Amino acid sequence: MKGTKDKILDILKREQPLSAGDLAKLLHMTEMGVRKHLSALEGGGLIQAENLKRPVGRPVQLFSLTEKAETSFPKNYEHIAVQFLKDIEQLYGEKAVRQLFEKRKGRLYQAYRPAISREKSDEGKAEALARLQNEHGYMCRLHRIGDGTFELIEYNCPILAVAKQYKLACRFETSLMKSVLGAESADRMLCRADGEAHCRFRIRFSGGKR
Repeated sequence: MKGTKDKILDILKREQPLSAGDLAKLLHMTEMGVRKHLSALEGGGLIQAENLKRPVGRPVQLFSLTEKAETSFPKNYEHIAVQFLKDIEQLYGEKAVRQLFEKRKGRLYQAYRPAISREKSDEGKAEALARLQNEHGYMCRLHRIGDGTFELIEYNCPILAVAKQYKLACRFETSLMKSVLGAESADRMLCRADGEAHCRFRIRFSGGKR
């Protein structure tokens, strides 16, 4: 069972930046109680504070995660994977790396397809995908934004170091979503590998609003 400090880190991973008051409401605690935990996390180098000036009143202090805090979240030994990919590229060329990403896509398709194909509705399929991605450490949230149109947000990327070096990983992941869902389109709107806070996808099934 997660303690309060771990819960704060999880919330900030999804919602940052937030004030102590924001966190107090989400955790159903007093602001004073939250500040004690924030002080400990800041002392440990896991969070950082920034003063935001407001037109009226005193500045508000907003908290966000530091790079050190990233070690608290799943990474799947990504740095080792990058080293292996670079070795393979050096030995066998770019085509071999591409074939590896294609093979990964095929393997994930086979793993995801049974659970998704059981769903009859577009929303059920999208929810199944989000659950599967969560099981792989992506910390997903799904929103329905129109008839047959959904937004999927991934707050964590277990293969971020790989994606920063090989954007093929991002392209194949997006392609996997489209094919495994049987969607009309799947577009990556934001990408953590490009420096964004999270990855954001727009998924549209046949007949969805454009």
